[in-house]
Amino acid sequence: MIVCFCVSGKSSLTIQFVEGQFVDSYDPTIENTFTKMITVNGQEYHLQLVDTAGQDEYSIFPQTYSIDINGYILVYSVTSNKSFEVVKVIHEKLLDMVGKVQVPIMLVGNKKDLHMERVISCEEGKALAESWNAAFMESSAKENQVMMQTFILLDQTKKDQTFKRCLKYAFIYLQ
Repeated sequence: MIVCFCVSGKSSLTIQFVEGQFVDSYDPTIENTFTKMITVNGQEYHLQLVDTAGQDEYSIFPQTYSIDINGYILVYSVTSNKSFEVVKVIHEKLLDMVGKVQVPIMLVGNKKDLHMERVISCEEGKALAESWNAAFMESSAKENQVMMQTFILLDQTKKDQTFKRCLKYAFIYLQ
């Protein structure tokens, strides 16, 4: 499941990952579903990506966001203080929803190509991820630095065999 604030570029990341093209402007998402097969370290994964409307600090997580989900990717824009603050709230809501279950989480700072507009440093993102015991990376849909790297990093950082098995069947939701 991938969760992010509405200005984080989630739809551009999704389209770049699934279709291999950058879309600079995209209508606000209601819900789109994509599927993709990927291979990470010789292991095939079937992903179902559901791109839904972005979250904010007032959004209520439907219970379905915790059913059969085996990992979460939280996305913020490096050009938005608001998205960085909202991703913290979303993380708290996520923990409230899944309870004490240890679920793999990755924090992704998107839009790293917008150097002149950057307001959140890479170090701030890393520090937040470390405080959550989560993996971290920055991405750019425009520069085609997208989700494949995320899955490779998750595979490298999560050597737990149970997690690997779960990812094989995971439905990844783009929020």
